[in-house]
Amino acid sequence: MSKSIEVKDLNIYYGSFLAVKDVSLRVEPRSITAMIGPSGCGKSTVLRSMNRMHEVIPGAYCEGEVLLDDQDIYSANVDPVNVRRSIGMVFQRPNPFPTMSIYDNVVAGLKLQGRTKKSETDEIVEKSLRGANLWDEVKDRLSKPGSGLSGGQQQRLCIARAIAVEPEVLLMDEPCSALDPISTLAIEELMQNLKERFTIVIVTHNMQQAARVSDMTGFFNLKATGQPGELVEYDETTKIFSNPSNKRTEDYISGRFG
Repeated sequence: MSKSIEVKDLNIYYGSFLAVKDVSLRVEPRSITAMIGPSGCGKSTVLRSMNRMHEVIPGAYCEGEVLLDDQDIYSANVDPVNVRRSIGMVFQRPNPFPTMSIYDNVVAGLKLQGRTKKSETDEIVEKSLRGANLWDEVKDRLSKPGSGLSGGQQQRLCIARAIAVEPEVLLMDEPCSALDPISTLAIEELMQNLKERFTIVIVTHNMQQAARVSDMTGFFNLKATGQPGELVEYDETTKIFSNPSNKRTEDYISGRFG
């Protein structure tokens, strides 16, 4: 069951340094939201704050709220491990566990939950690999290392691993930046299929990708080096790319900077 995720008045720090200031946005269930903007403006930092991965960095913390439906994931009584189970993440570079088989990569999260019954894991492995559009390519070599797959296949394996635990939200940080165009197209098609089951937020440097796959787009920028990043504009993707409200957005979309 996919859920909405809403960020309210979020300030994100690395120690005393304010990296991103005053971000508010709402992501509807079963939609794709893209975050675009130049390097260093805080897109990935905001993404990592959406499942409490940011605070893994020593000295890093957030102020404000991140609501999964109506539950603030930063409430004192909320376990970060449960947050990351509900809000999965796929990283920039494919990172399958190198010593594990394809099968064991997919079930890694299930084992952490104590779900080891083979009949159940067999079913979930097939469902997840089908969901990641990888089953037909690997079904005859599930016992082989995941690191033996191509880059595009490895990224789809990481997506299969993320969706195996049935998260409600899926975060993707530059999921195609290390991939060739054909693999990128496969991941984009996969995103469209996955949004029927999951709420998806992606960070991408590729504006064409954002235009192709997302329903909503947020443009992030910073006014000067050393200043905090900020959400300049957040709207329907078609409007952001055809008729943005903010001149800074228009300048970035049209290639005048960035």
